[in-house]
Amino acid sequence: MRRLADLTGLVPVEYPTTRQVGASAAARAADINAAFADPQVRGILAVIGGDDQITVIPHLDADLARADPKPFLGTSDNTNLHHWLWGLGIASFYGGSSQVHLGPGPAVDDIHVRSLRAALLTGEQLEITDPGESEDIGIDWADPQALKSFGEREPTEPWSWYGPPRAVTGPTWGGCLEVIQWILTAGRFPFSPEALHGGVLIIETSEELLPAREVGWIVRSLGERGFLSAVDAVLVARPPVSDHTRRPPAADRARLREQQRDTVVDVVTRYNPEAVVCVGVPFGHTRPQWILPHGGPITVDGVERRIFADYR
Repeated sequence: MRRLADLTGLVPVEYPTTRQVGASAAARAADINAAFADPQVRGILAVIGGDDQITVIPHLDADLARADPKPFLGTSDNTNLHHWLWGLGIASFYGGSSQVHLGPGPAVDDIHVRSLRAALLTGEQLEITDPGESEDIGIDWADPQALKSFGEREPTEPWSWYGPPRAVTGPTWGGCLEVIQWILTAGRFPFSPEALHGGVLIIETSEELLPAREVGWIVRSLGERGFLSAVDAVLVARPPVSDHTRRPPAADRARLREQQRDTVVDVVTRYNPEAVVCVGVPFGHTRPQWILPHGGPITVDGVERRIFADYR
């Protein structure tokens, strides 16, 4: 909370379930509703992700969110809340869970600070660049060293670009692929794929470390639903390929990332050969990471091979 205040000048407000492990879906929804109802609260940040926010959504009050739209920041399981807001016509920001990106380590990563301030304060346009290093997962939160040290970081590879050499700009939609699958299974996408026409799909995978073929199956389902053919561009995040108990050798980690990349690109281009595709962008579950607009505009320039995000 101190880092959030120092970096933004804002005053953090903790709600009852912020530090409560195992809070009910109704209690967590009550906190979200209260945050939207309070005119002094100008932004809402998730603490962590999880695996059951899908049960929180039915308890949310859409009228409160519509009456006072405000920035929401979160990643992973918070894809549920991003899609709920998107369905209400409210843009949000994918990334920024405080427990994952503000608290750990000796300092907050520069690209995270810049996009955090853009989302909450300045509303500027930023070029999305690669920080040159990445870690799959930090030190376990139960270890006091987590407050002082980053996880094991390694150099990143150049992003991979595919599709025609053209520049496209459109609103984003997407998030964590596993959670998108749950949302679609629950019937929570109330619009036709045409609602994504001309947009930018942003997708990433979680610390569950799905095999590339399973990632491909989820992306294929998006293709069958018509989502892939609707968008003009696809951004695929650098995936985590290790966790606290599994860390393959460097060559094997590189191979796992390549397998996921090749699988996703093959599926996307099968359904939409005209899409501009960029793989390896630092958002989602690896660190350092950018916070990206969700529902706001991103420019994907396949000519200059650059990406710009608008945080208005």
